[in-house]
Amino acid sequence: MAELNLVQKRKQKSVYTMLVLFGIFTTIFFLTSNKTEPITFGFILGDEFKLLSEWSVSSRIGSGIFMVLALFGVGLSYLGFKSDKSLSLGSFVFGLGSIMSFLCWAAAGKFIPFTGLLQAALLLSVPLIFGSMSGLLCEKSGVINIAIEGQLLFAAFISAIVASLTQNLLWGLISAPIAGALVSLILAYFAINFKVDQVIVGFVINILVLGLTNFFYSTFLVPYDSTWNAAGSFSAIPIPILSKIPIIGPVLFNQTVIVYLMYAIVILIQVALHKSRWGLRTRAVGELPIAADSVGIDVNKLRFRNVMLAGLVAGLGGAVFTIGAVGIFSQSMTAGAGFIALACLVFGKWTPRGALVAALFFGFANSLQSNLSISGVALPSELMLMIPYVATIIAVSGLVGRVRAPAADGIPYSRGNK
Repeated sequence: MAELNLVQKRKQKSVYTMLVLFGIFTTIFFLTSNKTEPITFGFILGDEFKLLSEWSVSSRIGSGIFMVLALFGVGLSYLGFKSDKSLSLGSFVFGLGSIMSFLCWAAAGKFIPFTGLLQAALLLSVPLIFGSMSGLLCEKSGVINIAIEGQLLFAAFISAIVASLTQNLLWGLISAPIAGALVSLILAYFAINFKVDQVIVGFVINILVLGLTNFFYSTFLVPYDSTWNAAGSFSAIPIPILSKIPIIGPVLFNQTVIVYLMYAIVILIQVALHKSRWGLRTRAVGELPIAADSVGIDVNKLRFRNVMLAGLVAGLGGAVFTIGAVGIFSQSMTAGAGFIALACLVFGKWTPRGALVAALFFGFANSLQSNLSISGVALPSELMLMIPYVATIIAVSGLVGRVRAPAADGIPYSRGNK
């Protein structure tokens, strides 16, 4: 039998991890469960076409059905391992089956608005998607962007103020990417021009932005909230016919303009990064900058531009927290979303599609936690709050395995360096 190479060993480890998790989940959610109360899933949010209004099933039977789906995912992953192909489909099916089995077990006797659960998951994912795309643009160029949190927070702050003062949400939306780019300017100036440690610069920026926003929040936004902090938020824009499609219609095609911008930006980055001259140059300066320099590419100039572009993208993510959702700014409202976006970037193996899936996964886990809390599920509140983060840790460590960042990521470049 031929010895497995490193990639095959990682795939084998992922399959074994899924098999172990399958055994644990089956034991807890099905074999030892005595929950027989029905769980009801609702599939109608508004006036979309009715295919299936709701579905009720015994908690234990539902858990068993979805664990069979998870086992099918393990099988697909094993076939992918044996044929030396991607495990992505198998991992997705396994994750879907496991999460739905947990939902049937945890929400026994409850009503779960499934379409609403998915809609909330997408909304919670949007700032993470913008943040991970920002990190992708930087790290593909060779610059570590720890400052995503600061970019999101500052953009949320500025967009709320501008929209409040002008009473115009469009101006708030325009100001958000500008605010994100201003934060990126600090990162680019010190990390690229002065070659300061990129991780340290990123953390300093996050602390600086947190302090500034807290100071101005307590000084202006609290005492003069009707003037400085009353932005309002965008309304959803349903796309005719598409928004009527059962389940996916209200989720994907009845959203705000910021969500539609997110669709366009993810597609644009995916295509441009792999099909354009700019994308080829970006990947070159992130992998082997000395080779890029040797063919006439100005490495630091391209890195600087990409970091600024990343700030624009992250700024749109910051706008989601204020004018894209609650309509006002509050202290530390991003709550670590920038760091979760970095985890999504790693989870997605530094690819736009992968980061998108990872952000959606975390958003779904977060939405699930919120829905279970609202439904009054008899689980400790501390455990409920842990669900999205534990799910992310399991996914990153067990299903993704070891991944490789761009070779020159975090390494300053000057001529003569290899």
